[in-house]
Amino acid sequence: MKTIHKITGILFLTSLFFIASCDENKFLEEKPLAIYTAENSLVTLTDFQSAVNDLHYDARYLIYESTQVCRYAFWYGTDLAFCSADPESYLNKYSAMMIPTMDAVSTNWNNTFVIINQANLVLTRIKDANLPEADKNVLRGEALFFRAFGYRILANLYGGVPLITEEITEPRRDFVRATRQETYTQAKNDLVEAVSLLNNIDAVKDGKISKQLVQHLLSEIYISLGDFDNAVSAASAVIDYPALKLMTERFGTKLDQPGDVYSDLFKTGNINRGTGNTETLWAFQYDYRNPGSPNNNSWHWTVNPWYQNITITVDGVTTTAFKDVTAEKGGRSVAWFQPTEHVVNEIWADGDIRNSEYNIVRDVIIDNDASPAFGKWFVKDGYSVQANPVRQWFPFFKKASSDIPEDLYQRDANGNPLLTALGEHLVVNGANSAYRDVYVFRLSETYLLRAEAYLGKNNQSAAAADINVVRTRAKAPLADASQVDIDYLLDERLRELCYEELRMCTLCRMGKLVERTRKYNSVFYGMGGRVYESSGTSMQDYHNLWPIPFSEIERNIEVKMEQNPGYTN
Repeated sequence: MKTIHKITGILFLTSLFFIASCDENKFLEEKPLAIYTAENSLVTLTDFQSAVNDLHYDARYLIYESTQVCRYAFWYGTDLAFCSADPESYLNKYSAMMIPTMDAVSTNWNNTFVIINQANLVLTRIKDANLPEADKNVLRGEALFFRAFGYRILANLYGGVPLITEEITEPRRDFVRATRQETYTQAKNDLVEAVSLLNNIDAVKDGKISKQLVQHLLSEIYISLGDFDNAVSAASAVIDYPALKLMTERFGTKLDQPGDVYSDLFKTGNINRGTGNTETLWAFQYDYRNPGSPNNNSWHWTVNPWYQNITITVDGVTTTAFKDVTAEKGGRSVAWFQPTEHVVNEIWADGDIRNSEYNIVRDVIIDNDASPAFGKWFVKDGYSVQANPVRQWFPFFKKASSDIPEDLYQRDANGNPLLTALGEHLVVNGANSAYRDVYVFRLSETYLLRAEAYLGKNNQSAAAADINVVRTRAKAPLADASQVDIDYLLDERLRELCYEELRMCTLCRMGKLVERTRKYNSVFYGMGGRVYESSGTSMQDYHNLWPIPFSEIERNIEVKMEQNPGYTN
């Protein structure tokens, strides 16, 4: 009997096993224990902080580290600059660059949606995370900011785009474009909530997202929505915050060198609030020699003239005008970006320190002691006429360069720095990056945003007052209210924010891209006065918006995604 009962028990347990095994969903459920998946990667506070750190990287990558053609499209084809590396490049023919199949169009779309997707991942997963409420609020606020930052760029460039506010877990081919107004509204809603969640700027680490940074961007979004009263209020909340003010006296790491307060703003070690700079709202962080902090290669070698390639002939002797690449001239350069005549010569008034020798280099001393012209001024003494004014030589903005670290100096066998005969430090040929943190937003722009909002309210006096706060710091003549209109404001943004703001986004947002590029960037001059056509020549009225990438329209097979007017797929 005992044997029979034992067998019966075994059969009963076995049957229970098989019954349980029939629950296929449970049986087939994967429980990865040794790899990271979407289910187990965002659990701890460290996990979520890493995800937010990735948002900082995604934003920096979009603007400064993506492929050259893509990131440069934020500035080429505007009133700011043209492509001097190849004067006949399609980059100087806007109608050729703005084709729905072109890389700049699709890659910038994709890279911006990467930011939105990553933000949605954080926002979706943090709802059920077992974290302290204060930490959840900050993480949510940061993710909301980045999502709004992404939609702001997309709305400025492309108009209305698909609004995605949840994590996507499976392929979709049914996206529908929202209107531009709806896209800005989504950004506004994200930013309004983020303001309520984030800490004040003097309570966050350098590079982190703060309440005042969010309010700055919110002011721009309100302007885009035509809500000028709220735009003024948002900007005022930033301007009036006690821990923020414009830098008006010389400061920082280079006080022992000639300069002015504007040049100090862009010196290595002076960018972050932690160094005493009360003007910074947000700066991308870069730590030299940190393998987790990639080089910002976008500016340093692209916006300076290709001076090391210039040759001159004097008294029958042909040499390079300059000995080699030096730290004092900004290191190695390739001159892909050349500012327009408007930026170089037409927007400046006497006394404006932003146009001082410490900020715009218009002449240099010939330092090749093998040349009979050694020690003479390259431009003033007439030698620049032998150089090609396109790429080889043009005035350049030091703010877009970088201080070269001393470990990149060329040295002799004893370790002593190698110098030119004029005492400039020769550097290795690889000294071609930026080695400092990079501004995204500064308080001076907040004043200019509030001025724009006042113009929207037809209050020229208030707009002029805000512009004059910025001009007073620059020691520039004050603007009269009768002078101030949207074009004056755009010129002031060039003076103050040249090579900082995403100029393409600003002009597209205002609907001024076509008008100002046609006016200021249609032709430029090369060797022998040769005339080259530039972006403004080929611009059409519909180019105030970029095309929707053809790849997005093509793969969206379940719903027709409309193209912007004027473009064909």
